[in-house]
This record gives sequence, C-alpha cells and structure tokens, in this order.
Amino acid sequence: MPDLRHRSEPIAVAVAGVAGSGKSTLGRALAASLGLPLIDLDAVTTPLLETLAEEVFGEHWLTSPHTRAIRDGRYAALRAVAADVVETAGGVVLVAPFTTELAGGAEWQQLQDAVAPTPLRVVHLAGDPALFTARRAARGAARDEHRPNVAPVAPTIPVIRIDAELTTPQQLDRLLITLGVRRDVDADAELFTRTFDAVLFDLDGTLVDSTASVVRSWRRWSEHYGVSAQALHENHGQPARTLISRLLPPDQHAEGLARITQLEMADAVDLLPVRGARELFDSVPAERRAIVTSGSTALATARLRAAGFTPPAVFVTADDVTHGKPHPEPFLTAAARLGVAPERCLVVEDAAAGVAAARAAGCHVLALTGTVAAEELHADLVLDGLDGVAADLTADGLRLRPAS
Repeated sequence: MPDLRHRSEPIAVAVAGVAGSGKSTLGRALAASLGLPLIDLDAVTTPLLETLAEEVFGEHWLTSPHTRAIRDGRYAALRAVAADVVETAGGVVLVAPFTTELAGGAEWQQLQDAVAPTPLRVVHLAGDPALFTARRAARGAARDEHRPNVAPVAPTIPVIRIDAELTTPQQLDRLLITLGVRRDVDADAELFTRTFDAVLFDLDGTLVDSTASVVRSWRRWSEHYGVSAQALHENHGQPARTLISRLLPPDQHAEGLARITQLEMADAVDLLPVRGARELFDSVPAERRAIVTSGSTALATARLRAAGFTPPAVFVTADDVTHGKPHPEPFLTAAARLGVAPERCLVVEDAAAGVAAARAAGCHVLALTGTVAAEELHADLVLDGLDGVAADLTADGLRLRPAS
C-alpha cells in the first residue's frame, strides 16, 4: 500500500472471529502492511494436535472430552510465543477465535499481560452467520467436520469491529485508519489551488459507510439468482436497474429489481458516516452542495437518515436520470439544479464508475479509498478519509485545503 504514514510506537493486534470469518487472511494482510510478525493459533498448535489426535485422544481433538484443557494449552502456547515476539520485535499480529477473551475476565487479562507493556488492540470480524457457514463449506477443511456449532460472541471488551462482508483490502483500509496508519495527503496537489462553486457528493462509500450493507444485500441477491460475485464487483457504482439488466434475462428484470430493493431497504440500518464526511458536508453551504447517487430515492434517503444526514435540497438519484454512472448525466443534472457550471464543481466519489461520470461531466474529482484500490480511482486527489481535507468559503468560491 503506497504513501502510508506508519505508526512509530509499538503495537500488538489480536484479530478475532469465528471459523470462516476471514481472520487469518486479514491478519496476514495486516501483518504485511505493518511490517510485524504474524502468530496464528492454528499454525502454532494445530500441527501438533493433528499428529497426536489418534494416538493420544483416540478421536479428533476438537471433539475430545479434554476440549477445555486443549483450549487452555493452545492459548498458553500462543501467549508464550507472543511474549517472546513482542519483546524482540516490538509488536505482533495475533490470529485466533479469542472467544473467551472477547468476554473479558481472566483470559483477557492474561492476553494483555503477555504483550505488556505494548498496547493491545482487538479486531473483531463480525457478520452474517450464514456467510461463515458457506465459507466453511466452500473451503472443505477436514477440521470443520468436527467443529462444534458455536454461537457468535458479543464482545464485552473494547474492539474494532470489522464487517466480514467486506473484501480483505476494504477491511484493511478501515482497520489501518483506526490504528492510525494513514495515506499522506499531497499538500502540493493542484486541486488545492482551485476554487469551486459547488460540491457534488456521492452517497454510498463517500458520505455513508454502507459498503458492507450493499455487499451483503447483493450477495444474498446473487445467491438467489446464481450470479457470480465477480460480476457484481465489476459493475459497482452503477444503478441497480443497469446492473440487473446485464445480469438477468429480460423476463426477470422487474422481479430482480424488486428483490434487491427489498434486501437493501431492510439492511439500511445502523450505518455510520464515512470518516470526516459529516464535517466536510456540513462545511459546504446548503445552496452549494448536492448528493448524486446511483440508488433510488427511497433507498438513498433511508441510508442517509440511518447515518444521521438530512437529504439536501438538490438530491439526484437513479429515479431522476435516464443514464446512470458512468454516464455524466447524474452530475450534469445536479450542476444544472444548483445553477452552476460543471467545470466549477468538485465531485467527491469512491467508485471508478462515479469518477468516470464526473470526468465526463467536466468536473474535478476528489476520490476516497475504502471501496476500490487507489489505482482504480483516476481522480485529482485520492484520500483515505474526508478528515484529510477541509473546505473554506472565500470571495472566489469554495477552496479545499489539507486539514490541520
């Protein structure tokens, strides 16, 4: 990941989650990004247990009557290795279910003590249990056949919650920001020398962190219709009706659109603003801002309100245009309603289709990572959060500056 400003202080991170949550994949990616050693509970203890299973336990160790003692031994080994690694390397990324530790108590204290005095941050991969079940079935690991069904744990200790629906890069983007590892803001970017009459904000992934909600809804939709996840990813940022017209036969378009609408509306709850989005949005005068989204008016309104935003006076949705992103019509429509020239507009986007639409409309573009990689966003400036910039109203118009 280029242009990162790394933490200077030591840190220990525990990545927790049930089997199939993707904790090993995220832990490996995090360790590589931070340049820290990785200790995975399975890698440290499972080979030994698999070797001893038949001879010592007479059955698989996951179904042994000594499950509690085995669990205690596995985590004692993990803590011992972690203590040595932190002492010599200054930090570590630990991967394990940490089911008992998430509930606090003695086991949580033992884990903190093992890496002390290095601060320990806990990442909890949470999500739809049906997703985890499907992932375990798909990977076909022998140990999963013996794994007991364990109810998801609601952590009582402080955790960084990461949605398992997100891709590993999307998860990593959010996690690194929370850990204080940020992309540098290019203070010399040409965008900071310009003034604008209006700012046109995308919604999903730009103002509201609804990416996991979108992915979850479309995953359930695609499972119903047998559509590949790759096909959905390649069409991100486009209106639902456009995507469905490409993925389903004509006689299923109406049904498919009704189904995804129902799924997305039901999931439009407990959403958070993107980092810095509220501050930047509120700093732009109401008569100089608009929201331009590929969602329907009903869905976009639901997501905005779930994240605590009030829909603006100029609110362009899929219901207002004939051609959605990457066509320029949505942004041209917003500029016209505000009464400003498109070339005097700044667009804030997170998707390649949205950036392309803004470019085609003649607008300048500020893009956010978190949905797709920075390399896919051909914008004037790319940030990892809107807290990286601030907007000032001057005599010549709106001007961006790096946030202090």
